[in-house]
Amino acid sequence: MSIITKKDGKLEILTAEGISAPHCFTTRFGGVSTGVLDSLNIAIKEGEQAENVRENIRILSDALDFDMNALVTTRQTHSDIVRVVTKADHISCFHRDYPECDALVTADPGTALMVFTADCTPILFHDPVTGAVGAAHAGWRGTVSQIGAKTVAAMVEHFGCAPANIRAAIGPNIGQCHFQTDADVPDAMLEAFGEEAERFIRVDGDKYYVNLKEINALSLRRAGVVHIEISDACTACQPHRFWSHRVTKGQRGSQGAIIVCKEVGQ
Repeated sequence: MSIITKKDGKLEILTAEGISAPHCFTTRFGGVSTGVLDSLNIAIKEGEQAENVRENIRILSDALDFDMNALVTTRQTHSDIVRVVTKADHISCFHRDYPECDALVTADPGTALMVFTADCTPILFHDPVTGAVGAAHAGWRGTVSQIGAKTVAAMVEHFGCAPANIRAAIGPNIGQCHFQTDADVPDAMLEAFGEEAERFIRVDGDKYYVNLKEINALSLRRAGVVHIEISDACTACQPHRFWSHRVTKGQRGSQGAIIVCKEVGQ
């Protein structure tokens, strides 16, 4: 099983072969936004028109066959907060008024979850037994606080999921090739994960290169997840295809990840 690219006209998305629920990791391609936000920007930003974001989300809702008014999104602060949502949270496709959280879980059919990224790590979850789904945004701080493992724990607690049944997919982020840091980041990783994290940290003089995908995968495996697919795409290597906060120095749109909860067996 692997993460593959799908194209429909100008729209380009990535999907995990092991996840049967409708889902995707978005790219820059296939939307209506213009300028530095060209073209599939999915977040409200300075200089962006709300109707453009709404149209971009409509394009994705058509591609994944979900009701865009049933979309629940995060208000991300690099926290370890996982929010359980239901149909009562179907307010609109804009996220500014939602409570602070960096991950969402639901078992309410019809509900779609979305997180935002532009170098950070998006993670999607699906339990085909219960139908529960989850979506998490893991920056390096979220990785240290094990937001992915906490998303799994929330699915276990609230929906009775067995970790071994959960399918997880780790999407495009800034790869180890470009994620250069000072000592504070690897020190935090080693404190959180112990010496097992050392093989995912490369030292180059007084700088360090950290593999966030693999450390998140390590955290998920420790939480009991067996089925994990990992994208090989680096946002900084492909700024024409993905937004990279580092490459653009903040002058950018947002991509992200969406997953839709369906009735079991659908």
